[in-house]
Amino acid sequence: MPVPSPGTSASLLEQARERRPDAWERLVALYTPLLHAWLTAAGLQPADRDDLTQRVLEILVRRLPEFEHAGRPGAFRAWLRGITVNLLHEHWRARPAPAADSVLAQLADPAGGLSRLWEEQHDRHVLHELMEQVRPEFTPPTWRAFQRVALDGVPARVAAEELGLSVNAVLIAKSRVLSRLRQEASGLVD
Repeated sequence: MPVPSPGTSASLLEQARERRPDAWERLVALYTPLLHAWLTAAGLQPADRDDLTQRVLEILVRRLPEFEHAGRPGAFRAWLRGITVNLLHEHWRARPAPAADSVLAQLADPAGGLSRLWEEQHDRHVLHELMEQVRPEFTPPTWRAFQRVALDGVPARVAAEELGLSVNAVLIAKSRVLSRLRQEASGLVD
């Protein structure tokens, strides 16, 4: 059974839009490593990467309340990528780099390889971090049941035998954790 946690009534994105300080801290902690990885992969040096990461986060803070998800799959991820690409473009306009045009073209094209890679990295990173955030809300047996069935792909019957639980308890554990993850990830991954 989940342990109540503050702010579970709305997704992290919605809480940040409401300018809740704890949500902003979590959003910054969630996205800083990902932005670092993206900008490093785009060829930036650590100092430039850190500067652009800060600029992306500044824009995010300022413009998130205006962001309209409108139910489009990947809308937030695409919006964040757009901000990042625009800042990369500005950066390379001031400091030309040999591969800049190629990287920008790949990032600007939603069907491009680099754009798809960024999207995959985004979803994988966000889901991993959100799992770590919600994990303390669940008892160890609940989390282990979820992990075995949802992440490891073990049939519920096998997980139940391994964990000394009923099949129903395993399925309920999986359902509760997935429900909580969907709530936290709403708008970020979908």
